[in-house]
Amino acid sequence: MAHSTSQPSGMPRRNFIQQTLAFSAILGVSESLFAQSKMKTQLPFEKIECEGAYAGHLQGVCADDDAKIYWSFTTKLVKTNSDGKILRQVEVPTHHGDLCYHDGKVYVATNLGKFNQPAGQADSWVYVYDAASLDLLVKHPVQEAVHGAGGMEYHDGRFFVVGGLPADIEVNYVYEYDPEFKFLKRHVIPSGQTYLGIQTAAFHDGQWWFGCYGTPQELLRTTADFQEPKRFPYFASYGIVPLSPGKFLIGRGKNESAGQIGWLVPATSDPEAGMKDAS
Repeated sequence: MAHSTSQPSGMPRRNFIQQTLAFSAILGVSESLFAQSKMKTQLPFEKIECEGAYAGHLQGVCADDDAKIYWSFTTKLVKTNSDGKILRQVEVPTHHGDLCYHDGKVYVATNLGKFNQPAGQADSWVYVYDAASLDLLVKHPVQEAVHGAGGMEYHDGRFFVVGGLPADIEVNYVYEYDPEFKFLKRHVIPSGQTYLGIQTAAFHDGQWWFGCYGTPQELLRTTADFQEPKRFPYFASYGIVPLSPGKFLIGRGKNESAGQIGWLVPATSDPEAGMKDAS
Protein backbone atom coordinates (compact mmCIF):
# COMPACT_ATOMS: atom_id res chain seq x y z
CA MET A 1 0.00 0.00 0.00
CA ALA A 2 1.47 3.40 -1.00
CA HIS A 3 1.07 6.44 1.29
CA SER A 4 1.87 10.07 0.47
CA THR A 5 4.39 11.81 2.76
CA SER A 6 4.57 15.14 0.92
CA GLN A 7 4.80 18.12 3.29
CA PRO A 8 1.84 20.53 2.88
CA SER A 9 2.83 24.03 1.82
CA GLY A 10 3.33 26.38 4.78
CA MET A 11 3.32 23.69 7.48
CA PRO A 12 6.27 23.92 9.93
CA ARG A 13 8.59 20.95 9.57
CA ARG A 14 8.23 19.90 13.25
CA ASN A 15 4.42 19.83 13.00
CA PHE A 16 4.61 17.91 9.74
CA ILE A 17 6.89 15.27 11.27
CA GLN A 18 4.66 14.92 14.34
CA GLN A 19 1.52 14.49 12.21
CA THR A 20 3.30 12.04 9.91
CA LEU A 21 4.42 9.90 12.86
CA ALA A 22 0.92 9.95 14.34
CA PHE A 23 -0.64 8.99 11.00
CA SER A 24 1.89 6.17 10.56
CA ALA A 25 1.12 4.81 14.02
CA ILE A 26 -2.62 4.82 13.34
CA LEU A 27 -2.10 3.27 9.92
CA GLY A 28 0.13 0.57 11.38
CA VAL A 29 -2.54 -0.39 13.89
CA SER A 30 -5.26 -0.47 11.26
CA GLU A 31 -3.17 -2.60 8.89
CA SER A 32 -2.34 -4.97 11.77
CA LEU A 33 -6.01 -5.32 12.65
CA PHE A 34 -6.85 -5.90 9.00
CA ALA A 35 -4.25 -8.64 8.76
CA GLN A 36 -5.64 -10.31 11.88
CA SER A 37 -9.21 -10.14 10.56
CA LYS A 38 -8.53 -11.84 7.24
CA MET A 39 -10.13 -15.20 6.66
CA LYS A 40 -7.75 -18.09 7.30
CA THR A 41 -9.57 -20.04 4.61
CA GLN A 42 -12.43 -19.31 2.25
CA LEU A 43 -14.63 -22.13 3.50
CA PRO A 44 -18.31 -21.28 4.01
CA PHE A 45 -19.56 -20.85 7.57
CA GLU A 46 -22.00 -23.74 7.31
CA LYS A 47 -22.27 -27.49 7.79
CA ILE A 48 -20.07 -29.50 5.41
CA GLU A 49 -20.46 -33.28 5.13
CA CYS A 50 -17.51 -35.39 3.99
CA GLU A 51 -18.45 -37.80 1.23
CA GLY A 52 -17.92 -41.49 1.98
CA ALA A 53 -17.66 -43.81 4.97
CA TYR A 54 -14.46 -45.07 6.56
CA ALA A 55 -13.03 -47.78 8.79
CA GLY A 56 -11.70 -45.34 11.38
CA HIS A 57 -13.38 -42.36 13.01
CA LEU A 58 -12.55 -38.76 12.20
CA GLN A 59 -9.31 -37.70 13.91
CA GLY A 60 -8.84 -34.17 12.59
CA VAL A 61 -9.59 -31.70 9.82
CA CYS A 62 -7.68 -28.83 8.21
CA ALA A 63 -8.09 -26.61 5.17
CA ASP A 64 -5.85 -24.80 2.70
CA ASP A 65 -6.06 -21.29 1.28
CA ASP A 66 -8.16 -22.48 -1.68
CA ALA A 67 -10.95 -23.97 0.47
CA LYS A 68 -9.85 -27.56 -0.01
CA ILE A 69 -10.45 -29.70 3.08
CA TYR A 70 -8.25 -32.52 4.42
CA TRP A 71 -9.87 -35.14 6.66
CA SER A 72 -7.96 -37.75 8.67
CA PHE A 73 -9.96 -40.97 9.30
CA THR A 74 -7.26 -42.92 11.21
CA THR A 75 -6.26 -45.12 8.23
CA LYS A 76 -7.34 -42.94 5.31
CA LEU A 77 -6.45 -39.37 4.35
CA VAL A 78 -9.19 -37.68 2.32
CA LYS A 79 -9.14 -34.44 0.33
CA THR A 80 -12.45 -32.79 -0.60
CA ASN A 81 -13.72 -29.54 -2.03
CA SER A 82 -15.66 -27.05 0.08
CA ASP A 83 -18.86 -29.05 -0.51
CA GLY A 84 -17.28 -32.21 0.94
CA LYS A 85 -16.99 -33.99 -2.43
CA ILE A 86 -13.96 -36.29 -2.64
CA LEU A 87 -11.08 -35.09 -4.80
CA ARG A 88 -8.47 -37.60 -3.65
CA GLN A 89 -8.01 -40.23 -0.94
CA VAL A 90 -5.11 -42.46 0.12
CA GLU A 91 -4.61 -45.30 2.56
CA VAL A 92 -2.33 -44.40 5.48
CA PRO A 93 -0.84 -46.32 8.43
CA THR A 94 -2.75 -46.46 11.68
CA HIS A 95 -2.83 -44.24 13.67
CA HIS A 96 -3.00 -41.02 11.62
CA GLY A 97 -4.36 -38.28 13.86
CA ASP A 98 -5.05 -34.56 13.73
CA LEU A 99 -3.35 -32.58 10.96
CA CYS A 100 -2.48 -29.13 9.67
CA TYR A 101 -1.76 -27.42 6.36
CA HIS A 102 1.24 -25.24 5.54
CA ASP A 103 2.79 -24.03 2.29
CA GLY A 104 1.41 -26.67 -0.05
CA LYS A 105 1.82 -29.59 2.33
CA VAL A 106 -0.35 -31.49 4.79
CA TYR A 107 1.26 -32.54 8.07
CA VAL A 108 -0.27 -35.38 10.09
CA ALA A 109 0.57 -36.36 13.67
CA THR A 110 1.10 -40.13 13.56
CA ASN A 111 1.73 -42.73 16.26
CA LEU A 112 2.80 -46.22 15.21
CA GLY A 113 3.04 -47.45 18.80
CA LYS A 114 0.85 -47.30 21.89
CA PHE A 115 -0.98 -44.25 23.19
CA ASN A 116 -1.36 -43.04 26.78
CA GLN A 117 1.39 -45.25 28.23
CA PRO A 118 4.59 -44.40 30.09
CA ALA A 119 7.53 -43.27 27.97
CA GLY A 120 9.02 -45.92 25.69
CA GLN A 121 5.87 -47.44 24.19
CA ALA A 122 4.87 -44.76 21.65
CA ASP A 123 6.44 -44.33 18.20
CA SER A 124 5.67 -40.74 17.22
CA TRP A 125 6.08 -39.22 13.75
CA VAL A 126 4.84 -36.45 11.49
CA TYR A 127 3.93 -37.68 8.02
CA VAL A 128 4.13 -34.98 5.33
CA TYR A 129 1.98 -35.16 2.19
CA ASP A 130 1.83 -33.09 -0.97
CA ALA A 131 -1.46 -31.22 -0.66
CA ALA A 132 -2.24 -31.45 -4.38
CA SER A 133 -1.69 -35.19 -4.88
CA LEU A 134 -1.60 -36.56 -1.30
CA ASP A 135 1.68 -38.27 -2.20
CA LEU A 136 3.80 -39.00 0.86
CA LEU A 137 6.87 -36.74 0.79
CA VAL A 138 8.75 -37.38 4.02
CA LYS A 139 8.40 -38.67 7.60
CA HIS A 140 9.84 -36.76 10.55
CA PRO A 141 10.45 -38.46 13.91
CA VAL A 142 8.92 -36.59 16.86
CA GLN A 143 9.84 -39.10 19.53
CA GLU A 144 9.74 -36.41 22.20
CA ALA A 145 5.96 -36.97 22.17
CA VAL A 146 6.49 -39.96 24.46
CA HIS A 147 2.80 -40.72 25.06
CA GLY A 148 1.87 -40.77 21.35
CA ALA A 149 1.62 -37.96 18.80
CA GLY A 150 -2.06 -37.39 18.11
CA GLY A 151 -2.50 -33.81 16.90
CA MET A 152 -0.63 -30.80 15.59
CA GLU A 153 -0.75 -27.20 14.41
CA TYR A 154 1.50 -24.78 12.52
CA HIS A 155 1.82 -21.32 14.07
CA ASP A 156 4.28 -18.44 13.82
CA GLY A 157 6.89 -20.37 11.86
CA ARG A 158 6.89 -23.46 14.05
CA PHE A 159 5.07 -26.77 14.45
CA PHE A 160 3.38 -27.82 17.69
CA VAL A 161 2.57 -31.45 18.45
CA VAL A 162 0.13 -32.74 21.08
CA GLY A 163 -1.04 -36.22 21.98
CA GLY A 164 -1.81 -38.91 24.50
CA LEU A 165 -1.46 -38.87 28.28
CA PRO A 166 -1.37 -41.57 30.98
CA ALA A 167 -4.15 -41.34 33.56
CA ASP A 168 -1.80 -40.43 36.43
CA ILE A 169 -0.39 -37.22 34.89
CA GLU A 170 -2.09 -33.94 35.85
CA VAL A 171 -0.69 -31.70 33.10
CA ASN A 172 -0.71 -31.75 29.31
CA TYR A 173 2.32 -31.35 27.04
CA VAL A 174 2.89 -29.46 23.78
CA TYR A 175 6.07 -30.22 21.81
CA GLU A 176 7.50 -27.39 19.70
CA TYR A 177 9.60 -27.92 16.54
CA ASP A 178 11.27 -25.69 13.97
CA PRO A 179 10.29 -25.95 10.25
CA GLU A 180 12.77 -28.85 9.78
CA PHE A 181 11.35 -30.62 12.86
CA LYS A 182 14.29 -29.96 15.10
CA PHE A 183 12.94 -30.20 18.64
CA LEU A 184 12.89 -26.84 20.42
CA LYS A 185 10.90 -27.09 23.63
CA ARG A 186 8.31 -28.99 25.65
CA HIS A 187 5.54 -26.72 26.95
CA VAL A 188 3.55 -27.71 30.04
CA ILE A 189 -0.15 -26.83 30.30
CA PRO A 190 -1.31 -26.81 33.95
CA SER A 191 -4.68 -28.18 32.88
CA GLY A 192 -5.21 -31.08 35.22
CA GLN A 193 -5.83 -34.56 33.83
CA THR A 194 -7.73 -34.72 30.54
CA TYR A 195 -8.88 -38.14 29.40
CA LEU A 196 -6.31 -39.55 26.94
CA GLY A 197 -4.57 -36.19 26.63
CA ILE A 198 -5.26 -33.79 23.75
CA GLN A 199 -6.77 -34.88 20.44
CA THR A 200 -6.90 -31.72 18.28
CA ALA A 201 -5.11 -28.37 18.25
CA ALA A 202 -5.62 -24.96 16.63
CA PHE A 203 -4.32 -21.44 17.20
CA HIS A 204 -6.87 -18.69 16.54
CA ASP A 205 -7.72 -15.23 17.84
CA GLY A 206 -4.48 -15.13 19.84
CA GLN A 207 -5.33 -18.28 21.82
CA TRP A 208 -4.79 -22.02 21.70
CA TRP A 209 -7.80 -24.31 21.38
CA PHE A 210 -7.51 -28.02 22.17
CA GLY A 211 -10.12 -30.74 21.77
CA CYS A 212 -10.13 -33.43 24.47
CA TYR A 213 -12.08 -36.60 25.10
CA GLY A 214 -14.11 -37.14 28.27
CA THR A 215 -17.70 -37.48 29.42
CA PRO A 216 -18.75 -34.96 28.31
CA GLN A 217 -15.95 -34.22 25.87
CA GLU A 218 -13.97 -31.10 26.67
CA LEU A 219 -12.57 -28.02 25.00
CA LEU A 220 -9.36 -26.67 26.53
CA ARG A 221 -8.41 -23.02 25.85
CA THR A 222 -5.11 -21.39 26.82
CA THR A 223 -3.16 -18.20 26.23
CA ALA A 224 -0.58 -18.05 23.45
CA ASP A 225 2.08 -19.27 25.91
CA PHE A 226 -0.05 -22.24 27.05
CA GLN A 227 -1.05 -20.73 30.39
CA GLU A 228 -4.35 -19.82 32.09
CA PRO A 229 -6.13 -22.99 30.91
CA LYS A 230 -9.93 -22.95 30.82
CA ARG A 231 -11.99 -26.13 30.38
CA PHE A 232 -15.42 -26.20 28.76
CA PRO A 233 -17.88 -29.07 28.08
CA TYR A 234 -17.75 -28.77 24.29
CA PHE A 235 -17.09 -31.38 21.57
CA ALA A 236 -14.02 -30.35 19.55
CA SER A 237 -11.94 -33.55 19.61
CA TYR A 238 -12.56 -34.47 15.96
CA GLY A 239 -11.13 -31.32 14.40
CA ILE A 240 -10.90 -27.53 14.76
CA VAL A 241 -10.72 -25.36 11.61
CA PRO A 242 -10.27 -21.62 12.27
CA LEU A 243 -12.10 -19.24 9.94
CA SER A 244 -12.50 -15.52 10.61
CA PRO A 245 -12.32 -13.89 14.07
CA GLY A 246 -14.58 -15.71 16.50
CA LYS A 247 -15.63 -18.33 13.94
CA PHE A 248 -14.65 -21.97 13.44
CA LEU A 249 -15.70 -25.17 11.74
CA ILE A 250 -15.71 -28.10 14.17
CA GLY A 251 -15.33 -31.78 13.27
CA ARG A 252 -18.04 -34.25 14.18
CA GLY A 253 -18.64 -37.88 13.31
CA LYS A 254 -20.51 -41.09 14.05
CA ASN A 255 -20.64 -44.75 13.12
CA GLU A 256 -23.21 -45.94 10.59
CA SER A 257 -23.78 -49.31 8.97
CA ALA A 258 -21.46 -48.40 6.07
CA GLY A 259 -18.71 -47.18 8.40
CA GLN A 260 -17.58 -43.97 10.09
CA ILE A 261 -18.76 -40.69 8.62
CA GLY A 262 -17.62 -37.13 9.34
CA TRP A 263 -18.80 -33.57 8.94
CA LEU A 264 -18.04 -29.99 10.02
CA VAL A 265 -20.39 -27.70 11.92
CA PRO A 266 -20.08 -23.90 12.23
CA ALA A 267 -19.27 -22.62 15.72
CA THR A 268 -18.44 -19.34 17.41
CA SER A 269 -16.21 -18.55 20.35
CA ASP A 270 -17.95 -17.62 23.58
CA PRO A 271 -16.38 -16.09 26.71
CA GLU A 272 -18.48 -18.22 29.05
CA ALA A 273 -18.97 -21.47 27.11
CA GLY A 274 -15.68 -21.54 25.18
CA MET A 275 -17.49 -22.32 21.94
CA LYS A 276 -21.06 -22.73 20.81
CA ASP A 277 -22.49 -24.39 17.73
CA ALA A 278 -23.91 -21.69 15.46
CA SER A 279 -27.69 -21.79 15.18
